[in-house]
Amino acid sequence: QVQLVESGGGLVQPGGSLRLSCAASINIVSINRMGWYRQAPGKQRELVARITSGGSTNYADSLKGRFTISRDNAKNTVYLQMNSLKPEDTAIYYCNADFIRPYGWLTSWGQGTQVTVSS
Repeated sequence: QVQLVESGGGLVQPGGSLRLSCAASINIVSINRMGWYRQAPGKQRELVARITSGGSTNYADSLKGRFTISRDNAKNTVYLQMNSLKPEDTAIYYCNADFIRPYGWLTSWGQGTQVTVSS
């Protein structure tokens, strides 16, 4: 599988920006799909954004226009640029990697990085 290490989280004021990074232990070109999910206290983990090996992206409808996912194949890293942050964006953000297998998807997760939006 793959090891994923997130970084870039922290405390930011409402309206601010953060860029999260997810560094993979293997060549990300070999990963069918990578994504960012988040989990707020007392809530289920939810999709934020995903990007395929071909560069196609999709986002949670509520986050379109504020968040942007991108990838740098040379650095084996996926990014999540978050702008106009709101207190409700406070959560642990997790990176994941999905591999297509004959039996379905094989998924790996990072350990998560905390994002806190507060004044």
